[in-house]
Amino acid sequence: MSGSSVSTDAYRKTNITDLFSLKGKTVVITGGARGLGLTFAWACAEVGANIAALDLLDEPHEDFALLHNELGVEAKFYRTDVTNLQLLTQTFAEVVRDFGHIHYCVTAAGIAKEMPFLDQTPDDLTSVLNVNVLGTYFTAQLAAKQMVAQGDGGSILLVSSIGAHCSVPGKSVSGYCASKGAVLSMCRAIADDLVPYNIRVNTISPGFMLTDMAIRDIDKRPNILEELRVNVPMKRLGDRRDLKGAVVLLLSNASAYTTGSDLIIDGGLVSH
Repeated sequence: MSGSSVSTDAYRKTNITDLFSLKGKTVVITGGARGLGLTFAWACAEVGANIAALDLLDEPHEDFALLHNELGVEAKFYRTDVTNLQLLTQTFAEVVRDFGHIHYCVTAAGIAKEMPFLDQTPDDLTSVLNVNVLGTYFTAQLAAKQMVAQGDGGSILLVSSIGAHCSVPGKSVSGYCASKGAVLSMCRAIADDLVPYNIRVNTISPGFMLTDMAIRDIDKRPNILEELRVNVPMKRLGDRRDLKGAVVLLLSNASAYTTGSDLIIDGGLVSH
């Protein structure tokens, strides 16, 4: 505004470290017992959050114990299924019983089936949509309901993909792309619905990340690395650590004026 100024006191009220802190807060992370979900859990724990990891695994990855043993936060694993709404509802009730509050939620549970479009069957597509779309939708809804009941707002991060923005070079994953496009769209609508409750909803869209699945792909198709060098301007796979800052940013008060937005983390692929 012309002729106005902001007092320097405004800059001193909260420093940048405080803005990124999740200390003492509880984060629910689906798919949080392994892979990218466990990476997100680690990032949140590093800034002080307690972790409720929901996963279909019988047991979490052995590194899950490090959240408590090395970082000193409370971390609890819940075996559940995001495609089973009754079971998922019960799991959220258990999280509230154990932690008291849910402040943040990350929907990292997801699957992909690589198959040519012409060979896709209803069962193939339904299985992907059930996890990636319905599982994401109802996880976000359960988290939001709890946040509304608590009355002090919150933040939800939905995990989309570059597959929501473009075809995935070298892969036939049309069903996966459809599901992640749905995640991107639902984010914008959910974000608008939840503004009155001070609940923010955003997405991240990761590109090619060096995950266990990616390593298996490389073993099967060594030429995928050359495809990446051709298609990705930064000419490398993303490291899981490349996502950690984005997750903390979009959950924390560092992004307090951000909702309904997507952050693409892909080495420049989509904009290429």
